[in-house]
Amino acid sequence: MNHLERGKLVLNLEIEELKRLVDRLDHRFTQAVDLLRTTIEAGRKVIVLGVGKSGQIGEKIAATLTSTGSPSVVLNPLNALHGDLGIVSAGDAVLALSYGGETSELLNILPAVKRFEVRLIAFTGVLSSTLARHSDVVLDCSVQQEACPLNLAPTSSTTVMLALGDALAMALLEARGFQREDFAKFHPGGRLGRVLLQRVADVMRPEDRMPIVPPDTDILTVLHTMNERRAGLAVIVDAAGKLAGIFTHGDFVRAFERNPSMSGDPVSRYINKHPVTIGVNRLAVEVLNVLAQHRIDDLVVVDDTNRPVGIIDSQDLTKLNLL
Repeated sequence: MNHLERGKLVLNLEIEELKRLVDRLDHRFTQAVDLLRTTIEAGRKVIVLGVGKSGQIGEKIAATLTSTGSPSVVLNPLNALHGDLGIVSAGDAVLALSYGGETSELLNILPAVKRFEVRLIAFTGVLSSTLARHSDVVLDCSVQQEACPLNLAPTSSTTVMLALGDALAMALLEARGFQREDFAKFHPGGRLGRVLLQRVADVMRPEDRMPIVPPDTDILTVLHTMNERRAGLAVIVDAAGKLAGIFTHGDFVRAFERNPSMSGDPVSRYINKHPVTIGVNRLAVEVLNVLAQHRIDDLVVVDDTNRPVGIIDSQDLTKLNLL
């Protein structure tokens, strides 16, 4: 068997084990989600236990839970008996990962952990194991075959544990009503945080960069103002400073084709009196949806009184990495 064939075989073996996992999910999975939800809503946390490869998978599960609003910590069983049990509190939930369910380092601390009145969820491949017998909920992680050609190295089994952890975290996320805005609070860095946390006010061109003219301004002056501010539209305001309409380069081209001598006309004759707008306090990511839905390149930003306070140019969004 060459390298490519071996690689494909490994992936196919793990895919088949994941399919078997799907078929095994039952009421116990629901019980685990409900247990974790009750724990988090009570202001408690999730303690994750595991040794070796299971422990490494547990670290990823804990990170996923924490990043989706369910505080989780990893407790090293080797250190737990030497003071680290102080991290455990009554009412916490414990996720214990051990494929065979007989890992001595993990089993040795179970009596001490249980004294804290915690609930225990086991990830194990042996439902008759000691770990399974002492758990409140048991999730079956068994596999028929490891992807290792020697059937020794944890491969299929760790993949199944990891996927089961993801399934648990995502079901819990949905059960708790966790939203995009909540996710952004825990991921403020990078593109994701930038897109989810920024408001329209953070990405718009402010009033001092916005071409604003009254309705009786002649077309030539309007074009000059647009060019001066390097904008694709002019914002027309009435005497009270409220939005009366917009005039775009596209509007000019269409009108000029019909009336080449329009340069002295008041812009009010050619404006769009009902332009698409967006509120200044809306999320910046919503701008992308509005621009795409209406197939436009520019957008007027208004306050609660319909007074224009800025404009959005799609080219600006590219510079801000929102696209």
